Formats: sequence, structure tokens, C-alpha cells
Amino acid sequence: MRLDPFGRDQHGENARLRAAGPAVLVELPGGVVVWAVTHHDTLQSVLADPRIGKNAQLWTTFREGRLPQGWPLLNFVAVPGMVTADGEDHRRLRGLVSQAFTPRRIAALAPAVEARALALLDGIAGLEGEFDLRERYAYPLPMQVIGELLGFAEEQQDELHALCDTMVSSAATPEAAVAAQRDLNALLASVVAAKRAEPGDDLTSALIAARESGHSEDQQRLSEAELVGTLLLMLIAGHETTLNLITNAVRALLTHPDQLRLLLEGERPWSAAVEETLRHDSPVGQFPLRYAREDIEVGGVLVRRGEALLASYAAAGRDGGHHPDADRFDLSRTSRHLSLGHGPHFCLGSGLARLEAETALRHLFGRHPSLALAEGRTNEPLPSFVSNGVRTLWVTA
Repeated sequence: MRLDPFGRDQHGENARLRAAGPAVLVELPGGVVVWAVTHHDTLQSVLADPRIGKNAQLWTTFREGRLPQGWPLLNFVAVPGMVTADGEDHRRLRGLVSQAFTPRRIAALAPAVEARALALLDGIAGLEGEFDLRERYAYPLPMQVIGELLGFAEEQQDELHALCDTMVSSAATPEAAVAAQRDLNALLASVVAAKRAEPGDDLTSALIAARESGHSEDQQRLSEAELVGTLLLMLIAGHETTLNLITNAVRALLTHPDQLRLLLEGERPWSAAVEETLRHDSPVGQFPLRYAREDIEVGGVLVRRGEALLASYAAAGRDGGHHPDADRFDLSRTSRHLSLGHGPHFCLGSGLARLEAETALRHLFGRHPSLALAEGRTNEPLPSFVSNGVRTLWVTA
């Protein structure tokens, strides 16, 4: 099956993939063939299996230079950083970044997240008629938070977001993909240079200090390429996924008024809306890639050494074998989802994403309990099977 790079019907496509089996061969842009892992239990096993790695050098197609020029997903597999590292390298990089995401630090961020959400809602209050909630609220909140955490200037954030949008688009042309990669790396390198010259109280400055405190006998703790790659991955993960999470949650609640009523009446916590959205409409659709270190059985099929696997989070979230009545949006569920990962690469920023989404929903519907989808508007899907969301979310308050 060839995955639609424009993501026009991800859930319909995922239903067909699940019906074909727990692990199915799919074609990505450029004729690249990989295994999509679509059933919950199979995906959970894959995410924790030490026989499956994240280093692209394990992938025969990559190692032999057979990827098309300007392949739109290249950064997901080739950029140096936590997401593409294994073993000791992964533990080293994760250890350097994890200090910014401890439960204590996340709790300390709560007042700032709340203040930003309220300020954005104050800006919306003066609008009349329809407005795009994605642009005015769901995007700026996580972008401002991760921007401040990493030390990006506010005037850089819109450009960073536009470049990230291209990076996560599986439908980007080779020319656009190459240009976005070049421009984003250059912009991040300029941020690193500025922070090196004038450090601040931010994670970028802390990572620079960690890099430059390395010693030749034990190698630098963080290479320059790893530093820029880590910033890139944190930027994308820190705002694109949370943006989709907030947008998808609002869409689900506005189309399921019975579930929204449970929240407004205090019968269910706002955290339930976040967890059910993560399961029902995962902000990440298909995430590339993992690679078999040896011949291995996955979901009853043989995956050969050097072949690649795609983590189909959105498909697993609606696996009826694990989630009864899986297509139903139901805040009373207790079954676990995989949308924030599992195993060594479990999402480091999961606590922050949950905090931002819960805060955003609680204050949005606290201010606008009668919020509704704008009539006559079509909110088109994002042009991607990696990022699962919509380009706009037109509402009326």
C-alpha cells in the first residue's frame, strides 16, 4: 500500500492497514518501502525491542545511499540527536536534556503556561465572528513555551514554525525539503552562536556549556552537530505535536458535546480529554523510522536485518483489539495508548505537553463554554502522514 503523503484520510488509511495485519509493507515518498506497525500490542513490543534500533546506519537503504535526492523524511532519520541515537549515545544525549523536563521543573512552569494561555485568550476576546483557533491559540501557546525554554527570540518563532511545518510534511517537494533543512539548520546555528557569545538562562545555553565542558580524553559530551540536531528535534517535538494535540482535542470536544458536558460539569478531569485525544486522534500519525538489527518476527511476518519499520501511532490508537469500540471518543476509557511512545525513546517532554494541553483546554472552555465550529468552513488536513492535524480550526465563540 502506498501511504498518501498529503494525509487526506489518515484514519481511513489506518483502518485498511490494520485490516491487512499487525505489520504491513507500505511505500513512502520516493518509492521507499518499509514496514508499518499498526496494532497496539505489536507496536508496543517493537518500541521496546533491543533488536530494533534508531541509528540510520542500520538501514540498508540509507547505508547504501539509495534514498532519493531531497527525500522529505530525511531529517527524521539522519539528523544527529536523541531520536536517532541508540545505546550509550542515546543515554548520554537524553541525560543532558532530561534535566529540563523533571517533574519539579514542569510543575514550576505551570504558572507561566497558565499566564500565556490567559493572555492569548484575552487577545481572542476582542474578536468578532469567526476566527482560526489553531493560529490564534493552539499554535502560539506551545511555541512560546518551547521558545522560551530554548531561548529563541519571539521574532524568530514564526519563521521557525514555518520551516518546521515543511520539515514534518511528507508531501514537501525535494526542493522545498532541502531548502527548509538548510534554512532551519542555519537559523539554529545562528541561535547557538548568539547564545555562545551571550549565554542566558535557557536550555540552549546549558547544552552549549555541556558541550564545551567535555575533555579530549573522554570526547566532547555533545558534538556541534548533535547540539543543532537536538535543538531541531526539541523544537519540532516541543510545539508541532502539542499544537496538533490541542487542535485535535478541541475538534473532538466540539463534535462530541456529551463528552464536553462531562468536563464542564466536573464529572471528568481535563486530563481525560488529553489522554483520550492522544489515543483517538494521535498528534503523530506515522513516525519514521526504526531498523532491524537482525532477522526478527514482527506481528507474524519476518522483518529482515537492515529493513525499516514505521511506528503507526494513530493506527494503534484505534486498534479495536486493544481499545473496545475504538472509533468512539469516550472520556471514561482506562486503556493505555502509545502516542507518547514506549521504551527507551518514550517522549521526554510528555509532562510538558500534557500540562500545556490541559491548561489550554481548561481555560479555553472556561472562557468560552459555548464555543462552536464555524459553519460552512472546511478544515483541511495537514499535508503529511507524519503530523496528524488540520491546517485551520475555524470556530465561533
